[in-house]
Amino acid sequence: MIGKILGAIAGKSVSQHVNGVGGTGGALLGVGAATVLRRMGPLGLIAVAAGGYALKKHLASREQGATAAGTRP
Repeated sequence: MIGKILGAIAGKSVSQHVNGVGGTGGALLGVGAATVLRRMGPLGLIAVAAGGYALKKHLASREQGATAAGTRP
């Protein structure tokens, strides 16, 4: 039960940063994500963490490339 509540809170905060997902939709997304992660087990949790880290690095490098291309010396 606590996991579902924490997932709903996390989903709601994620929905504030993602276009097209409202507060209720984000809460449901968080509850669903918590359930899926619980079913995947420890290896699934490690895979999700590694994927999130890789996505963060990719988006940061893409943003840095766009910033560098947009400015001229």
